[in-house]
Amino acid sequence: MKVRLLFSVFLVLLTSACAQLGYYGQAVHGQLSVLEQAHPIDDWVSDPAVDQRLKAKLELARQIRRFAVQQLDLPDNRSYSEYADLKRQFALWNVVATPALSLEPKQWCFPIAGCVSYRGYYSESAAQAYGAKLRQQGYDVQVAGVPAYSTLGWFSDPLLSTFIHYPDGELARLIFHELAHQKVYAKGDTQFNESFATTVEQAGVERWLAVAADPKTRQAYVEFEGRQQDFLALLLKYRQQLAATYASDASDQQKIQRKSMIFQSLKDEYQTLKARWGGYIGYDRWFAEPLSNAHLALVATYYDFVPGFQALLAQQQSFGKFYVAVAKLAAMSKEQRQRRLRELAAQNSQ
Repeated sequence: MKVRLLFSVFLVLLTSACAQLGYYGQAVHGQLSVLEQAHPIDDWVSDPAVDQRLKAKLELARQIRRFAVQQLDLPDNRSYSEYADLKRQFALWNVVATPALSLEPKQWCFPIAGCVSYRGYYSESAAQAYGAKLRQQGYDVQVAGVPAYSTLGWFSDPLLSTFIHYPDGELARLIFHELAHQKVYAKGDTQFNESFATTVEQAGVERWLAVAADPKTRQAYVEFEGRQQDFLALLLKYRQQLAATYASDASDQQKIQRKSMIFQSLKDEYQTLKARWGGYIGYDRWFAEPLSNAHLALVATYYDFVPGFQALLAQQQSFGKFYVAVAKLAAMSKEQRQRRLRELAAQNSQ
């Protein structure tokens, strides 16, 4: 594994500008650190010093992993066969930036992943420092912690302490989502990739809950999904208001004033939602920094093309055939594949 890692580092350095070497250096060091802390699940389960609750979660993750291969036709490899205790809250921190009067995210381009709408750091302080530089340049910025990520099959992604104690249904959802990224990936098309993985996640969890979960787990996931849909609807509502404001003929000063009012209304309505949820605070960290366009820039990314992918999955009637069809879409141009997904969604809604 380390030989492959060093070879990958060599390729990155060959194709990178000098100004990027510092960033790539922290990425390589961060990824290597994660891999070095990972040990086989069996080692953790057999260790008498390991907490029984963690052992139970690792065994559950192993069952979920087996289900992913056998029932969802997801990659049968060493990913999620090991566990790493990172001793921090998040695996990494993503920086998202937009202009002050736009919801269009800034793009960063990388040799392997292509162009994406975020820049990841393994150190929160480094992410905050970079975010501060972008703010000085006039960008709206969000620095957000990320519990999990996919290396797209380049390395064996381990289970992490940052998500292993999620409720059972949410743990299954995350594993299915990240494994889907290893199955099909369209370079430079974040909306396509995340909507595809979300579709696999949703269909996978539905099947897993039906055959492998007890009523308590199923009910907990129904409540989680309900809150998630409520929160997404809230964000999309105010994202649309911001988009309309920025597209209007108002002066920049008027747009800035309206922007402030919209974000205040969003915060107020979130408090109403929390009360309806019985005081659930799971989304509070989203408000940890002052709200900005960057908070809403990627909201639709994970869901925009889900209806099209869902229609394609129903059409293909099996995950194996579905992945083949998705791979064909990924081989098209970005414009062609997105047009096709919109056509599928429209046909399915008729």
